[in-house]
Amino acid sequence: MKIKTRITELLGVEYPIVQAPMGWIARSALASAVSNAGGLGIIETSSGDLPAVREEVKKMRQLTDKPFGVNIAQAYVRDADIVSFVVDQGVKFVTTSAGDPNRYCSALKEAGLTVFHVVPSLAAAAKAIEAGVDGLVVEGAEGGGFKNSRDVSSMVLLPLVCSKFDVPIIAAGGMVDGATMAAAFALGAEGVQMGTRMVSAAESPVHQNWKDAIVAAKETDTVFLNRFGPGPACRALRTEKTSLLEREPGENGVAPEFRNSQALYFGGDMEASIALSGQVAGRIDAVKPVAQIIGEIVAEFDEVMARMADKYARVSG
Repeated sequence: MKIKTRITELLGVEYPIVQAPMGWIARSALASAVSNAGGLGIIETSSGDLPAVREEVKKMRQLTDKPFGVNIAQAYVRDADIVSFVVDQGVKFVTTSAGDPNRYCSALKEAGLTVFHVVPSLAAAAKAIEAGVDGLVVEGAEGGGFKNSRDVSSMVLLPLVCSKFDVPIIAAGGMVDGATMAAAFALGAEGVQMGTRMVSAAESPVHQNWKDAIVAAKETDTVFLNRFGPGPACRALRTEKTSLLEREPGENGVAPEFRNSQALYFGGDMEASIALSGQVAGRIDAVKPVAQIIGEIVAEFDEVMARMADKYARVSG
């Protein structure tokens, strides 16, 4: 059964489940699996390797005939003509993140794309709405990846933003299953974005060591790094390296640690760099194919919504 919200209507998908645009990871193998399962796969550009990204988009069209999108992580843009690049890929949906929503919104919308901006605060949401975005990805600090150093959890941020703006909202941070999706809907969202759950998926291109580390993680096994800069903060799996960086980030912050990211991402050396991850790692207990993950999410979402309606229905008279 399809789930109908403004998100599914805008994106043309069966389920309002979006895969997060993780650098180097959000490529065709993972994104096509998400789109084929009824969600929306996203291709990243934050790696900065646009020739490779272009090839990944070509592969996407061979692997799926379903909708997919592209992300522009503004802080990592190396090509001044990134808007033309994204438009040329023929996608209809783009998320922008890590920067001022005014930078690309008008040009993308003039080209006919639907634009959502990722926001970590109410002030950022207001700025994105003023810029003319079609919707928001509201990202709580329990999520993995790069973060606002003034962290706010989804339980606080999501209902706050939803109470102020009547636009389609995708909840990110803490989203991992049907129950958290139902909770996000109760707080006002109409879709969810999942990162760590997709990193651990069978189709994810990362090394098995990273997937195994997610499965083995407890709910306390992430660290919030670089809170006081320089550069953005981030949430990552706890390792010897990140435990040290949590206490002693160094004068250049954690950015230099990503120079060896490929050795971790695809070589499996968990101490070579930083494995970005959300707190939901503590709730993931197995590596599963994307189709199974999304199927279980949708089934649980339906069951939770029905159970809540039945359990808490008001009895007249």
